[in-house]
Amino acid sequence: MNRFFAFLFRLAGWKVKGTLPPNPTGCIIAAAPHSSNWDFFIGLGVRGTLKFNASYLGKQELFRFPYGWMFRRLGGIPVNRSMRSDLVQQVSEWYRNKPDTILALAPEGTRKPGGVWKTGFYHMALQCGVPIVFCSIDYPSKQVTLHAPFTPSGDYSADVPKMMSYFNGSMGKHRGILPMLPGIEKNT
Repeated sequence: MNRFFAFLFRLAGWKVKGTLPPNPTGCIIAAAPHSSNWDFFIGLGVRGTLKFNASYLGKQELFRFPYGWMFRRLGGIPVNRSMRSDLVQQVSEWYRNKPDTILALAPEGTRKPGGVWKTGFYHMALQCGVPIVFCSIDYPSKQVTLHAPFTPSGDYSADVPKMMSYFNGSMGKHRGILPMLPGIEKNT
């Protein structure tokens, strides 16, 4: 199935810059900006092009009949967003059982404009001891860039400017990047 998505990705004129590090301990891919349902298919195209397997977190509503089987087959893990749960702890336990896991997610947490990034991706990487590979999606150039692995320091506020620098110039299908903290806008 990866070859099929890679073919469609190339046919649509998209390209990938960069690659994943050969890292046996896994990583978290943080892809942004996330402004369209099409971002999911772009991600499948990147995964197929670079020939790696990745799991992803998705709202549990996606995993219902009639398409739930498909999202699971594509590596999806349902998340109940209406309940307060310690998702960071759940992901940490999951990494203990499967340390070579690649987990892709959209840290903005929504396709809607406004708001700020959720910090779960950062705390997951910190607690699991895995790097974050930032993945910038730029619709105008039809390019997805996988950046060098980033190791969180544990001080989110201090790491924000470094993390935001990975997305300079990236434009989603419907908007640019959301800020990672209230009051901190992307430098362009």
